[in-house]
Amino acid sequence: MYQFKRILMGFCGVTLCGLCVGMLQKANLGVDPFTCFVTGIANIFGSTYSTFYLILTGILLFLVFILRRHYIGIATIINLLFTGVTADIMREFLNNAIPHPSLVIRWGLMLIAIVFTCLAAALYFTADLGVSAYDAIALIAAYKYRLLPFKYCRIITDSICVIIGFAFNVTLGIGTVITALFMGPLTQWFKVHIAEPLLSRNQLIKTA
Repeated sequence: MYQFKRILMGFCGVTLCGLCVGMLQKANLGVDPFTCFVTGIANIFGSTYSTFYLILTGILLFLVFILRRHYIGIATIINLLFTGVTADIMREFLNNAIPHPSLVIRWGLMLIAIVFTCLAAALYFTADLGVSAYDAIALIAAYKYRLLPFKYCRIITDSICVIIGFAFNVTLGIGTVITALFMGPLTQWFKVHIAEPLLSRNQLIKTA
């Protein structure tokens, strides 16, 4: 049962992350940094987000395999195969449901997506069944090489993605700035106050 709950946490985290990417794309107020990066590369080749998400994540996954394969697991594979597709599905659903959202709705979508993206990351970080290749880069810098605390490593990697995306003609917005500066700290907060206590309670139930 304990292992099943870890798998469920990882799966829910990855799925929720993909849905949030689609919401950010629909809000059109700036996407998260990695989406900014992937979208910029996809725009160059005139391809879809999901196609280049798979390609670029695969490249990062190879690097993670070399540096710290511990972070590769079932959640990593689910993230690689389904996050981009889930984002495209969510964006298409929202396009049909609210083809011309007001500014208030767009702000609401953006804020909800940012908060739940951080919660999603905290869930699959804590499940420890593998993380996305991109997330693993900041984790490796923080916990293997101990360069800086995780939240600062995440700010640095997010900022690099934003700069690259901007260089490749991706329009930045308030959502991009918010995620680049606050996603690391907010993810850490969710991890400490929600995800880790949830898993601890599961461990207590298992051993009771």
